[in-house]
Amino acid sequence: MTPARTDDAPSGAEDGRVTERPCIATGRRRVFLSLGSNLGDRVAHLARARDALAALPNTELLAASRVYETAPQDVTDQPAFLNQAVCIETGLAPRDLLHACQEVERASHRTRGRRFGPRTLDVDILVFQGVEMDDPELTLPHPRMLRRAFVLAPLAEVWGWACGMPELDVAGLAAALARDQAVRPYDGVEA
Repeated sequence: MTPARTDDAPSGAEDGRVTERPCIATGRRRVFLSLGSNLGDRVAHLARARDALAALPNTELLAASRVYETAPQDVTDQPAFLNQAVCIETGLAPRDLLHACQEVERASHRTRGRRFGPRTLDVDILVFQGVEMDDPELTLPHPRMLRRAFVLAPLAEVWGWACGMPELDVAGLAAALARDQAVRPYDGVEA
């Protein structure tokens, strides 16, 4: 999937990568989220999650990466995941967004069982513009994002929308991790 385009969308270089970081004063903040699914109709779960995030109050979906298929990590005896990264701009506070993401997961019949186990949908907040926090409910930036190719490969495609975010070489980190962690663009063919 290509990034959502708006009049203030970043201009692309000839190789298609985003080369600017537009940031317009809207009273909202940029947020990057990771979407994942490995049960049921994985593609439909991701699509419904994107639609639900875009429909949140005072929220706009700015960009979505392509969908990637990735091998499970931590708990490997489960089906492969489809993963995607999205960038939104929202007026919601971090905990309010977290609760909204959990509601999106529940709407896809997510049940919390085994940690890192199979799920219909996982929606994780990765980075929230201008926010660093560490409490039992929410840690920002996401504490494991820099160790996971399934997060960084899609995130690299939309990181050009970053504004007020940590300076990270997301593409470089993704490439380094992808050498040891299976991640590939999803071709739409179920194995």
